[in-house]
Amino acid sequence: MYKDPNRSRLREILSVIHKHNIARGVSPEKIRLILEDLGPTYIKLGQILSMRSDLLPKEICEELMHLQNEVTPMPFSEVQEVIKEAYGVALEEVFSKFEEEPIGSASIAQVHRATLRQTGEEVVVKVQRHGIYETMSRDIAFLHRALRVMPAVNMSGLVDMNKILDEMWMVAQEEMNFLIEAKNMEEFSHLNQDVAYVTSPKLYRDFTAPQVLVMEYIDGIPIDNKEALLEAGYDLNEIGTKMADNYVKQIMEDGFFHADPHPGNVCIRDGKIVWIDMGMMGRFSPHDQAQIQKAIRGVAVQDVSAVVEAVMSVGEFKDKPNQKQLYSDVNNWLIRYGNASFGTMNMGSVLQDLAEIMRENRMGMPASLTMLVRGLTTIEGVMAEIAPDISLIQVAAVRLAESRRENFDLKKALRENGKDLYQALHKGIKIPSYIADLLHSYTHGQTRINLDLHSTDDLNRTLYSVSRHLVTGVLIAALLISSSIICTTNMAPKILGIPVLGAVGYILAFVLTLAFVVRYLQSKKKKRR
Repeated sequence: MYKDPNRSRLREILSVIHKHNIARGVSPEKIRLILEDLGPTYIKLGQILSMRSDLLPKEICEELMHLQNEVTPMPFSEVQEVIKEAYGVALEEVFSKFEEEPIGSASIAQVHRATLRQTGEEVVVKVQRHGIYETMSRDIAFLHRALRVMPAVNMSGLVDMNKILDEMWMVAQEEMNFLIEAKNMEEFSHLNQDVAYVTSPKLYRDFTAPQVLVMEYIDGIPIDNKEALLEAGYDLNEIGTKMADNYVKQIMEDGFFHADPHPGNVCIRDGKIVWIDMGMMGRFSPHDQAQIQKAIRGVAVQDVSAVVEAVMSVGEFKDKPNQKQLYSDVNNWLIRYGNASFGTMNMGSVLQDLAEIMRENRMGMPASLTMLVRGLTTIEGVMAEIAPDISLIQVAAVRLAESRRENFDLKKALRENGKDLYQALHKGIKIPSYIADLLHSYTHGQTRINLDLHSTDDLNRTLYSVSRHLVTGVLIAALLISSSIICTTNMAPKILGIPVLGAVGYILAFVLTLAFVVRYLQSKKKKRR
């Protein structure tokens, strides 16, 4: 009798949901536990979804980042079968030694230590789970069908769940093709070949296939093993600084960065930082790199306009943006972080909060930027353990300043600034004619001006204080001038030969001046407190 696999899978899903009793509410932790119980496919989907901070609330993304990466390994007989399918020969003909027990087992693949028969070199063999492609393809198709019969899902008007499933499936497919990871390894190695303190495992290209990846075995110390690092004589602050500097280089200069830098993927060997597992890498275009640099500079100098411009340049709009609301949200965001020391900021948290602002303003983020948020959050968590005094955002600011000095192009700067100056002069020449046209329209009753001004409470207080002082100053000046004019006349009555009205004016001017000075000194005293 034929059994419908979709119906069977539906029963499994309903059983897991019932187990976690979602009728009593759904929390971020409960979502993570459900995905873990549903197995490798849903764990991988959850890990990919954890990067979509532009779609999901910050709390859910942070919880999904804790999804267990270790899952039950596949039987060794299946490992042998996958390798035979990839090479066309039995495992024993390629490897003289192959450990049956994996040293790591994740949702898509598992890793074994082995020895190459041909050269005797110790290697690590990454083997894709048998049938994982078909399993994930079936689960994605099932979820698409489930969405068709479920009520429309709308998360703040942003989420097209079918589109999200398609995006996740595309990312998963790339991870399941180890030839892409092999290419990533080669590119990463090339980009960092001149960095003395950074390396990555050697790739054995001749033994790499879409389902099998062979690389050098790295016998290093995990980046978060402080005791072992100190025992080996390493300076943790030096390691933290170099790791931060290299990660900033990957983002700002290379535009190609490790998107999953958890402790299992970074270790120390022979004084070098070794980056492992290039299955999930982020990539930026030169345009996106420039906008990220602009945003970082904007945060450093509290320039709201620069940050808003960068956000709007990289954001993916779901509908017409409300620039006024976006400006206000970014301004409040900068005020919140502006009270903290720049060196103590957490770069991952800063960008995560910015992603939350983009989500609330109905803006999507490119996949590379969501990968960056996850990567920064992960690496700053590692640095907090080994070198808490090192600030990633401060390292980024220093490298950005150095890069601007080293790569400063005078001709380009003059060309860009000259263009801006020309446009400003060109428009400036027309200002008198524009004003004349405006006044002409106004005098003929043809002009109506609508102003819609919004400001923060701090700005309101500042404007009120400035206007009050200005009015007081004008009043004092008017009293002095008018009293002086009156005193030159023979206006009666007089006191000691001075017109009474002039004397009263002088007295009022003196009182107002005294009150102004007292108020000013009091405000200065409050600020010192």
